[in-house]
Amino acid sequence: MNSVDVYVGARLRMRRAMLGMSQSKLGSILGVTFQQIQKYEKGVNRISATRLKQAASVFDVDVDWFYEGGPAVDGAKGWAEGASRSLDVQFLSTTDGFRLNRAFTRIRDPKVRRKIIDLVESLAPPDDGGDSHPVDAVR
Repeated sequence: MNSVDVYVGARLRMRRAMLGMSQSKLGSILGVTFQQIQKYEKGVNRISATRLKQAASVFDVDVDWFYEGGPAVDGAKGWAEGASRSLDVQFLSTTDGFRLNRAFTRIRDPKVRRKIIDLVESLAPPDDGGDSHPVDAVR
């Protein structure tokens, strides 16, 4: 699997979940099966430029949104933000990450939100800047 395909797939899943859309519904709109959507989301199959453009339209985002913060291609420099940024997006595309993010954004009181952030940071191990904890370990 290519890291860019995995990243784009994770962003596809994250946006679909944010909108509360099923894989079947998205598949129907894009003219593919829900199994194909699963393969796109896991990065097993590469989504075509045409389907990515259709998905961007359905999700009301620019095509560039799928690549924001993603890994560099073949060592290219510039737009990549490193492994930890990619790991953040991978976590947000998991069920737990999505649920946590969705619940957190419903909290309106900034003081409560800050206390939650402080609590989570106090429970988490120190961030060494490395990629020592794969996203599977936090699901």
